[in-house]
Amino acid sequence: MATEPDANPEPRIPLSKERVLRAAISLADEGGIEALTMRKLAQELGVEAMSLYYHVDNKDDILDGIVDTVVSEIDLPSKKTDWKTAIRQSAISAHDVLLRHPWACRLMLSHTRVLLGRLRYMDSLLAALREGGFSPEMTHHAYHALDSHIMGFTLWEASFTFAAEDLPKLGATFLQELPTGEYPYLVEHVEQHLKESSQEEEGEFEFGLDLILDGLERILATT
Repeated sequence: MATEPDANPEPRIPLSKERVLRAAISLADEGGIEALTMRKLAQELGVEAMSLYYHVDNKDDILDGIVDTVVSEIDLPSKKTDWKTAIRQSAISAHDVLLRHPWACRLMLSHTRVLLGRLRYMDSLLAALREGGFSPEMTHHAYHALDSHIMGFTLWEASFTFAAEDLPKLGATFLQELPTGEYPYLVEHVEQHLKESSQEEEGEFEFGLDLILDGLERILATT
């Protein structure tokens, strides 16, 4: 006996560039940027691969789009607070966003095209510095110091090939393999890594960020 068609089928969500990019981000988050292929993306969306080309030009167009989408998730420096607080909050947001999408940092650094989201982010950071009282020359140096810390630290952190819960075992093995008594300060350093930090303690990213911001604040006070 033939089954009757569903009288109220769920409406199919139409394909759009935004849906394509969100699906691409999901694939990259799960398997890395290498997992993102046109074939897998079409499968994820339940369409034929050729259907994607109605919404994106090619894979490079997708890569541009997903980078710009991720950058657009970053909180821009607020104009409602002082420059130091505003930049600190934005930098921490950038770090958090890029860690959620660990493929994005490397892709941003390798891309030559700078799209709307990145332009908006860059200009807002420069604006926070200039409107905070820094000269064009000091803004130039401050921007690069901040960007280097955000991108460099996040790239280093995203490159870890082990999970945080594996660190105690890895650290203990490393200490066992060190020649006894030859590297006392390295042993001390590794032991610091293995200590449990309290929830009140800020992380290494914030520590380095505050060093930069405190230094910039001292420079601004003397100009």
